[in-house]
Amino acid sequence: MNLKAIQDYLQAEKLDGWLFFDHHQRDELAYRILDLHPQGLVSRRWYYFIPAKGEPRGLVHKIESGRLEKLPCEKRRYASWQELAEGIHWILGGAKRVAMQYSPNCAIPYVSLVDAGTIETIRAEGVEVVSSANLVQEFESKWTQKGLDLHQQAQRAVDAARCDAFGLVAERLRTGTKITEYDVKMFMQERYKKAGLVTDGGPIVAVNENCSDQHYDPQAGESREIRKGDFFLMDMWAKVDDPDAMYYDITWTGYCGEQAPEKIHKIFNTVKEARDRAVKFIKDGIAAKKDLRGYMVDDVARGYIREQGFAEWFVHRTGHSIGHEVHGTGANMDNLETHDERKLIPWTCFSIEPGIYLPEVGVRTEVDVFIGEDGARVTGAIQEGMIYIV
Repeated sequence: MNLKAIQDYLQAEKLDGWLFFDHHQRDELAYRILDLHPQGLVSRRWYYFIPAKGEPRGLVHKIESGRLEKLPCEKRRYASWQELAEGIHWILGGAKRVAMQYSPNCAIPYVSLVDAGTIETIRAEGVEVVSSANLVQEFESKWTQKGLDLHQQAQRAVDAARCDAFGLVAERLRTGTKITEYDVKMFMQERYKKAGLVTDGGPIVAVNENCSDQHYDPQAGESREIRKGDFFLMDMWAKVDDPDAMYYDITWTGYCGEQAPEKIHKIFNTVKEARDRAVKFIKDGIAAKKDLRGYMVDDVARGYIREQGFAEWFVHRTGHSIGHEVHGTGANMDNLETHDERKLIPWTCFSIEPGIYLPEVGVRTEVDVFIGEDGARVTGAIQEGMIYIV
C-alpha cells in the first residue's frame, strides 16, 4: 500500500478519505489494496480509514484485535454495538465525503461490495458516500512490469496452443477421425498445464449455434462433434501460475471447409471492422493524450455494428478490464450493460471483443489492449481474416 499516493489522489479528487470495511472476507479488493493476508476466519467487522491528510485510523473487534496490526494506523477496539457506533463516529473524524467499495445502482458490480446497511450507517453520520471505482482502478487495476511480462508469457503459450488446436481439428477432419468440442477443450487444458498456466474455466470451444452462447461450456458426452461445414469458435483465457500474473484472453474463429457462406463472411468482417475501429480509436486517442472513457470505446464498436444492421444481435459490452482475474476491476468498454465513465489510464489492460450472435451461428473476435506510458497496443496475435480449417 502506497499511503502517500492514495492520500495525494484523495486530495486531488476532493475526498476526505477512503473507508475500507469487511466482514467474512467479502471485499477481496480491500485485502489486495491494503496488502492484508488474514489468517483464519474473519468473523468480526473491521474498518480502516485513510484520510486525505493525517494518520489512518482502524477499528477492530476485541476478539480479533490483531486484524490490522500490519497497517499504519491509530487503532481502537470494540465489543458491544454501542462501542461499535462510537468507534465509527471516531474513525470518520468529521469527514464529510468519503469513498467506499460502493457503486450507485450497482452500475459497476465489481466494486459494489459494501452492504446497504453499512452504507446507511455511514450516511447516518452525515457523510456522503461516493464510489471508490476510480481509486480501485488506480491502486488495484494497474499492472506492474512483472505483471505485463507474465501476461506476455501467457500470450505466447496460449497463442501457440491455439494454433495447434486449429491444426488438430484440421488433421482430424482430413482423416475423418471424430473430434468434439469437448476434445478440443481438453487438448487446450492439457497445453495450459504443460506451459505452467492456470485458468478459472474454459476454454469455450463451440460450433454453429453453440457459438451464440457466450458462456458455452462443452461437457463430456454432451458436446457437438466438429464436422466439415461447421463454423468454429474458441475463446481462451489463462495466466501464468504466479501471484503477480495477469490474464491473457482472446477469441478466434474459423470455418471447417474451403469456402464459408457469404453470410458468415459478412458477419465476420463486420465484427472484425468493429474491433479494428475500437482499437484505432484507443490508439489514436491515447497518442493524442485525449481523455478516453470506457463508454466511448463501446460506442465506436457498437455504432459500426448498428450501421451494418446487426445492433440487436450484439448483446454484451465491447470489452472488459483484465487483471489478476480475467474480468478485472478497471474500466470496461461498456455503454450497454452499464455506462462506464471511468478513464482509460496507463498500465491497465482490457479486451476488445465485439460479437454478433444469430440463432444459427455466433461470431466474435477478441484481442487484449494494453495502455503503456508511450501508447496503446494489442498484446498478442490479431486475427486478420477468416481461417479455413482444411
